[in-house]
Amino acid sequence: MFFLPVEKVAAVYCALTCVLMLIMMPRLVDPVGMAVMRVEWLAMTLFLAFAQRFTARFFASPDRERVGVGLHSSIFTFIRVSAQMAWLAVWYPDTYEFNRSFNNLDHLFAAADQSLFGCQPSLEFSQALPSAFWSEAFNLGYWSYFPMIGLLLVTIFILESRKPSTINPQPSTLNRPPWGTTGGSSPFLSVAATILAAFFLYYVIYIFLPVVGPQFYFQAVGIAEIQQGHFPVLGTYFSSHTEMLPPPGWADGLFSRLVAMAHEAGERPTAAFPSSHIGISTLLLLLARRHAPKLLFVLVPLWTLLCCATVYIQAHYVVDAIAGLISAPLALWAASRLVKRLH
Repeated sequence: MFFLPVEKVAAVYCALTCVLMLIMMPRLVDPVGMAVMRVEWLAMTLFLAFAQRFTARFFASPDRERVGVGLHSSIFTFIRVSAQMAWLAVWYPDTYEFNRSFNNLDHLFAAADQSLFGCQPSLEFSQALPSAFWSEAFNLGYWSYFPMIGLLLVTIFILESRKPSTINPQPSTLNRPPWGTTGGSSPFLSVAATILAAFFLYYVIYIFLPVVGPQFYFQAVGIAEIQQGHFPVLGTYFSSHTEMLPPPGWADGLFSRLVAMAHEAGERPTAAFPSSHIGISTLLLLLARRHAPKLLFVLVPLWTLLCCATVYIQAHYVVDAIAGLISAPLALWAASRLVKRLH
């Protein structure tokens, strides 16, 4: 059976976390639910793969046009890739199920910001720019995170669809594949798998590095304590507490509400260091520069707002943002190598 690179990448992460579940079983709060989620992922992946294989027979019959075969393959491939990318919304809160049993480390990162800047930038930033204009602009940037991913993938998919099919060509042995791609795979499949692999690299870090960010830590400690430079150790407090600070800025704005809705739906006290929002969005710029350079005119302004927004909405410390920026090319290199090996 033909599995796409994104499915292979997700399978590796699923297998690794299954092993980790077995090791950490006594410490997990809901191991049954975590296991069921993985069975659901496997069922979805197998169903889509079988569905493409089964329905392809209809288009491959002698009385069908050759263009129908290519169209069917392209559409189904896009659906399968989209399904794996959408499943990130499930894999992300799953990191919390692992790291909630570890002692929280936010006191170290809040103290680092205090030492570097003499204050807490995540508090000062929103207080300095409280107007509706800046609030909406930064929330637009933060909200655009997943649309940026979708825009890049759709653009590359459309560009590729105008060329002869490269869904599963024979790998070239003459040329070394470019940085950020895999030899022998279509650009669309390669870029999608690279982005997904980078996400999982960050998720592995989040599993073992329990940092929740200002919006959770400041809520637990109290703003008054933070402003006085007190950063207490909270241990496993966030294992049973998920309360957040109210969002700063203009709460009635469209994008403020969209970000708040996203947080209510899937945000957990996890995944603060390094900032994957900045890491992945920077990785998108590097990939766009190679595969769809004109798209940078759209992505760069959104990226700029997003980088500012991570601190403005109090999701990250500045040290998280800096680490996200530094880690982006490293994540791209590691993800590209992983995808190449799986291919």
